[in-house]
Amino acid sequence: MKKIILLSVLSLMLFACGKGEKEQSIDSLISSKNVKALQEKKVALQAEIATIEEALATLDVKVDEALVGVTTVKDTVFNHYLEVQGNVDTKENIVVQPEYSGTLTSLTVKAGQRVSKGQILGRVDDAGMSQQLASAENQYQLAKTTYERQKNLWDKKIGSEIQYLQAQTQMVSAQKAVSQIKAQLSKTVIRAPFSGTIDEVFVEKGEVVAPSAQGLMRIVNLGNMYVSTTIPESYIGKLKIGDQVDVFLTSLGKTYKGKVRQVGSFINPNNRSFGIEVSVPNPENLLRPNQVAKLKIIDYVSKDAIVVPTGVIQEDANHDQFVFVVDGSNGKTGKAKKVLVKTGKSSDNVTEILSGLSTNDVIVTDGVNNISEGMKLNF
Repeated sequence: MKKIILLSVLSLMLFACGKGEKEQSIDSLISSKNVKALQEKKVALQAEIATIEEALATLDVKVDEALVGVTTVKDTVFNHYLEVQGNVDTKENIVVQPEYSGTLTSLTVKAGQRVSKGQILGRVDDAGMSQQLASAENQYQLAKTTYERQKNLWDKKIGSEIQYLQAQTQMVSAQKAVSQIKAQLSKTVIRAPFSGTIDEVFVEKGEVVAPSAQGLMRIVNLGNMYVSTTIPESYIGKLKIGDQVDVFLTSLGKTYKGKVRQVGSFINPNNRSFGIEVSVPNPENLLRPNQVAKLKIIDYVSKDAIVVPTGVIQEDANHDQFVFVVDGSNGKTGKAKKVLVKTGKSSDNVTEILSGLSTNDVIVTDGVNNISEGMKLNF
């Protein structure tokens, strides 16, 4: 159809462009009073007029036709998604604080270093507690020996019970003193609370540190990442632990497959929502805390659904929704037929059709705004 229109327009343009030349030639012929030549020119012009009239007639026919794109409706699985935004985080992201005040005598790690849970990261000066521990252990050994000897005598009914009980009490007290000093001394050793990577070190060896001062270093584990977000109250009961979620990282341009690992039990009265956590795999260690993520959570599934592109659905003056179906299709042409439809949910630029269409119906997908009921279609 486009070719016919183009040829017709070109013919008209050529005719208009050549008009001046034809008029000049006719004037010359009239001046020359050459009757035979004038008759021949008349015949030629009449032939051109017939050609143009034929082209115009073709345009009159084709103006009632439309070139469109079509597709055949098929059954498919339709998934509807709830789309929300969340933040990437990890519970294993902390600043390591010293438990004991003193001079940092040892710092055994640096930024970027991988560490294991329990690994020694540094030491704080123990202010002589090592010597106190040695003295307390000696006192404990003496008290233990005294108790054992007193017990042997008491078992043989030698000595008094009070001497036996005093020896036992002294041994227990000495043992507790050793345990207390060991507990205090262990606080001078800085250990990794979990396996991860030293992200940043804030202090240098030789600095005086204290529990209330700036932390020593930040340690992060990127192997246990999750996305936290809030979901509207209306979705209670639609989400459960283990549901699969598509997690799109805007900064990376990548989508990860996550799973709901926690569903909140509290409704925020301010925005009528509840929190969820979605675990996300991080095999390439590209995820970082505080990254922005977009979540697509399946909240509705329809098997054997009929779906159409959302853009082909129109609304008439009565606010009824409709699509154009090809009626009497022979594979290349047909007529436009307006079919009222009832729509369901929409997702990913497609909409579920609840009624009005059947499998194998041929619908118009391209050019829907240029056609009307009964118009002949070419595709």
